[in-house]
Amino acid sequence: MSLSPSSPVNISTPVTTRSLIVEGWRFLPHSYAIANQYQLLELRQRPQIQLFHRDVPYLKPSWQPNTELFDADTYAKLNQIPPPPPNHFADVLLRMAIPYNFKPGNATRTAVFCTTEAGIVTKAMLAGIGVASLPEALHNDTIIITPSHWSKSGFLRSGAPTERVFVVPLGVDTDIYKPLPASERQTLRQQMGLENCFLFLNIGILSDNKGIRPLLKAFATIAQRYPHARLVFKGAEPLFESTQFLTDAAQSVLTDAEIALVEPRLAYIGKSLSSAEIIRLYQSADAYVSPYLAEGFNMPVLEAAACGLPVICTQGGSTDDFTHPDFALPIDSRLNQVKFGEDNLWLLYPDLDSLIHQMSVIIELESYRQQARRNGPEFVRRHFTWKHVVDKLLEVL
Repeated sequence: MSLSPSSPVNISTPVTTRSLIVEGWRFLPHSYAIANQYQLLELRQRPQIQLFHRDVPYLKPSWQPNTELFDADTYAKLNQIPPPPPNHFADVLLRMAIPYNFKPGNATRTAVFCTTEAGIVTKAMLAGIGVASLPEALHNDTIIITPSHWSKSGFLRSGAPTERVFVVPLGVDTDIYKPLPASERQTLRQQMGLENCFLFLNIGILSDNKGIRPLLKAFATIAQRYPHARLVFKGAEPLFESTQFLTDAAQSVLTDAEIALVEPRLAYIGKSLSSAEIIRLYQSADAYVSPYLAEGFNMPVLEAAACGLPVICTQGGSTDDFTHPDFALPIDSRLNQVKFGEDNLWLLYPDLDSLIHQMSVIIELESYRQQARRNGPEFVRRHFTWKHVVDKLLEVL
């Protein structure tokens, strides 16, 4: 049984309604919760879908719901989605939380949204599922929904059948993630004290797979060449403490002289910000940079493009699915298999010289920045809105 996007029908033909239960996180600044909420907002507009949502426990007891991530109207819409009635049997159950649960649910079809970042399903992921191998978890007919071909390859490498893994990308609400008019952007930058600065932005949990160390090392060279350059990291301190990681990362790759050069040009924002505040960060920045080693999708790259930023990101990984030379500059990388504990991970190592070169190009070529400001938002509007995502999702389900 499948769910499909609405299509023109004869006025005398009734629209078949399908029941969909989503189990997942909400009201949390985590990528799974963010994706779930925007997807729910689009699903609730589909007349052929009878939508229910069941909140599931957060991964850590210390995580707490945040009521300030969205505006009041958006929260109201999310809260209007009812939980499923007791013992309700749905057409489809979609799970969007960690740890992954592949057991069939109370539905004709069960689907699980999940990602691999480092090219495999790791031992830690398997322990969370409660199995020794991925095939053991997939002895049923549950399907996997994953947001990139890079992520899909990790499931296949770990033993998932090809016909059980479907790529459905994530999206952006282009009604709010968009460039500011030039005059408003100038005013915003003046308010933030950025009139004479060139601001590189990086958003996400600070960890080694995000490429924080190579970015710090590259920025030391950039800061020497372009003293007006600035770098802002936006972390998620309520979920994962990152302040000490940033300090340790800088000390591990930078000399004392480089630290003295970088420190006054670097800022770290750890607190939770609302969607509106995150969007203002994108709109005030000059470029987005993500020299990642391993990512399942990397939504901030897509959000940055929607806001008109040129993006610099590692070539060969998940972002290959949704970037284009019209607004994205690739960082050369090499793919290496690395032993990490019990796992053999597949990591993309960004080339430092390539990263420095692309950051320099972005600073020097205003014409490219203007091109990206036009082409990035248009590309996202054409291919990666939440409407596109849900259309694809319903085709799969």
